[in-house]
Amino acid sequence: MAKKCCVLILAATIVALALRLPRLRQRPMHGDEAVHADKFGELLEDGVYTYDPYEYHGPTLNYLTLIPARLSSAKKLTEISEFTLRIVPVFFGASLVLLVLLIGGGLGRGAAAYAALLTAISPAMVFYSRYYIQEMLLVSFTFGAIVFGYRYTQSRKISWAVLAGMCMGLMHATKETCIIAYGSMFLAVLVVLLMKRPRGSIVDAVKWIRPSHFLAFLAAGVIASALFFSSFFSNPDGILDSIRTYTTYFDRAGNNTVHLHPWYYYIKMLFYSRFFDGPIWTEAPIVLLAAVGFIAALTKKGLSSANVHLVRFIGFYTLVMTVLYSVIPYKTPWCMLGFLHGMILLAGVGAVVLVKLLPNVVPRLIILLLIFVSSVFLTWQAYQSNYKYYSDSRNPYVYAHPTDEVFTVVKRIEEMARVHPDGYKMHIQVICPGKDYWPLPWYLRRYESIDWWESVDNSGASAPLIICSPEVEAALTNKLYALTPFEQRQMYMFLFDEPYYMWLRPKVKLQGFVRKDLWDAYYISPDPEELIRESSKK
Repeated sequence: MAKKCCVLILAATIVALALRLPRLRQRPMHGDEAVHADKFGELLEDGVYTYDPYEYHGPTLNYLTLIPARLSSAKKLTEISEFTLRIVPVFFGASLVLLVLLIGGGLGRGAAAYAALLTAISPAMVFYSRYYIQEMLLVSFTFGAIVFGYRYTQSRKISWAVLAGMCMGLMHATKETCIIAYGSMFLAVLVVLLMKRPRGSIVDAVKWIRPSHFLAFLAAGVIASALFFSSFFSNPDGILDSIRTYTTYFDRAGNNTVHLHPWYYYIKMLFYSRFFDGPIWTEAPIVLLAAVGFIAALTKKGLSSANVHLVRFIGFYTLVMTVLYSVIPYKTPWCMLGFLHGMILLAGVGAVVLVKLLPNVVPRLIILLLIFVSSVFLTWQAYQSNYKYYSDSRNPYVYAHPTDEVFTVVKRIEEMARVHPDGYKMHIQVICPGKDYWPLPWYLRRYESIDWWESVDNSGASAPLIICSPEVEAALTNKLYALTPFEQRQMYMFLFDEPYYMWLRPKVKLQGFVRKDLWDAYYISPDPEELIRESSKK
């Protein structure tokens, strides 16, 4: 690949990091992030990980997080920060840009450079590269499999087959939805071979692959997957559980009522989103340029510098992925990253084709100007979505996300703990039906005595500080003042100022109650902030 193209891709990588790295602690932890962090805590503190076929997805995220954790010398979850966790998807988000270096010859130099830039600035790609979930790892391993598989077709070196197989195994060890990518890859390869001339290309392709290389490919994939699912052979049942899990996920994909959305959910999100008085969000330039790239692959027009079979593969792979994810009723915004990345690769091709096919200088300049303006607009959206609307429901990528008021909840609890004799050992009760209290376990991980309840327990004593959902307020009041003997009753004050509740997420409120003696201890302190500073020094 030409040095100029390499420099441009490396520059795009710097842009990717510049958009992804800053202020990783700023956005409140999503509930899913907090759950994964809690699961990682078991591995960090106890050295034990057991794959759960019903929740949490695959183990790669947990094990790979050990790297930044060890580098920071952390041994407990309380020593881990949001940066330590989120740096993992940041790394894989940037690796998507760098991997384009290995496929530049197939896409064409100009297409590769622009695809790298679009990967770096795509608002969705940037936003979810800062999310401690599996999706960015899955997309990176998937692209790795495609890149290494393509390199094998060009050189027939066994090393590329092994790397491709390893990535396929890591896909499986990352998230169960890898089977959608597997199926899309298979169908895309089949269609590309059927489009080749002469007939019989499928049989020829099978004969062309060396059996030893195919076995190495399979072995690398199986070993990579088995290592992680078996917790490096400490839990052999995890391998079988990685297969059994599909019973759960097939049922969830069709019957989960919380995340059911219409078939056009992803397409609408990519083309146009605007909520209330918020800004307009769109990644339409990527989708439209991808369509141009796909048409060029079918017609072979403007692809003189690209490998038409690779571009066709990416086109059909992306098309099948888009259709399958649209058909599945269960939808969350981050699930679209796989086919969005395919669109980005096609968009790089489409941009070059448009410029090449125009007859003279003026139309080319107009198209180049439009591409430049679109790229600037995508970059602006990436910045806005991550640094201004990072937890705002007017951002389409913010999905079932905690509000910034979760920080107020944590701060108020911290203030009461500072004046309580037990400090971080202060007894706290959190009562939320359906365990709808995440991500509080992450933010309250330093506290040693917390009861996490789904309903009010009338048998035990009430804690000096209680956080609860409004749904259980009546039952809690009944316990505090009706079921408790008169001589043992304690007065409780609202923990939060008017309107006496905080928004955990849109439509999900939290109330707080603090025993009056603790309330008085806080408010009669000469300087609560000074108490906090002094306690932090101890």
